[in-house]
Amino acid sequence: MKVLVLNSGSSSLKFQLFDMENEAVIVKGDVEKIGLDGSHIVYSPMDGEKIIRQRNVANHAEAIDLVMSMLMDKKFGAIKAVADIDAIGHRAIHGGTKLIEPVLITADVIRELESVSYMAPLHNPPSILGIKACQEKLPGIPMVAVFDTQFHQTMPMISYLYALPYEYYEKYKVRRYGFHGISHGYVSQRCIELMGKPSTSRIISCHMGNGSSVAAIRDGKSWNTSMGFTPLEGMAMGTRAGQIDPSIITFIMQQEGLTSKEMDEVLSTKSGLLGISGVSSDMRDIEVAAQAGNERAALACSIFVKDAVHYIGAYAAEMGGVDAIVFTAGIGENDIAMRARICKQLAFLGLEFDPVANNCRGEEVEISAPGSRLRAFVIPTNEELVIARETVSVLRKTHYYLY
Repeated sequence: MKVLVLNSGSSSLKFQLFDMENEAVIVKGDVEKIGLDGSHIVYSPMDGEKIIRQRNVANHAEAIDLVMSMLMDKKFGAIKAVADIDAIGHRAIHGGTKLIEPVLITADVIRELESVSYMAPLHNPPSILGIKACQEKLPGIPMVAVFDTQFHQTMPMISYLYALPYEYYEKYKVRRYGFHGISHGYVSQRCIELMGKPSTSRIISCHMGNGSSVAAIRDGKSWNTSMGFTPLEGMAMGTRAGQIDPSIITFIMQQEGLTSKEMDEVLSTKSGLLGISGVSSDMRDIEVAAQAGNERAALACSIFVKDAVHYIGAYAAEMGGVDAIVFTAGIGENDIAMRARICKQLAFLGLEFDPVANNCRGEEVEISAPGSRLRAFVIPTNEELVIARETVSVLRKTHYYLY
């Protein structure tokens, strides 16, 4: 059974094709800069060399066309025909209160995703575009949506309820939903395995990339997480403000004469590490600038470290201790210096840091010293594999495929 996993961004379309008989990746890639100058596809067969091709890609429908043409190419393609793809799994960010488990995509599901897009304005619309593009270009192939919010459904009410009038929760379901759940769930389960599958566990998972969140995970279940009603809350991120005094929002709107939409754009696309540094939203660029003496870039790096330590300390207190810290995603898996800065501030929790083990990128490795009371791991996330597995599970339940 072959499953195509798609992760649609506002100007990108990441894809992986799996052979689910052995869960092997056949090919993976990314259509980048959709609708922008310089659009291109990166196509990486597991048994061949990476191919990069420049193409004018105006929208997600054209991106799907490009992906399929590469997959079916006579020279380096992975399939012979569209019918060779048995199912498509989509990463969906926010399903609100109704879509909390992986689901077969129908017209009703799409309408529900559209109705809650205001809670994830940067993420849900691209996911919907990707789904509709597949419906247009790949009709008849069953599709499944897998939600970033699913893993966090185990949070207790004390973690997900905001101290607002209770009627807003009852009327509008204003609550903490949490995100990056596919990633947090995968790496925390892998961490439990690396720890020898203890009967109890308290893990703090740090998903750090352009979007970053920290999750407290007790016995394999989400207890609390830094992102909230939307993916804006929590740490300072690439372009997102993270946690701020809510009164700042109305103050700036009044002073600058901004509409709510314009203010949301400020908080979502002009703030965070970009807003502080004035250099970039990419931590790599910011660190280079900091090393060159840019004080605002150095400040942005320090705020990122401070935020990570803040949430780790808070969640350790909430869970009555912590057994392991996990670093994952772009920054977490690859930024040696950032991990070191964070870990060195966790000595008070009993973490004995191993700088030699930490000298790696994109590898699964323990970076705490032998005998350390608090263990620390780098675990590359694999959201695509989780989505592929969930897609197969949903199709079995809905009798698309009988085994």
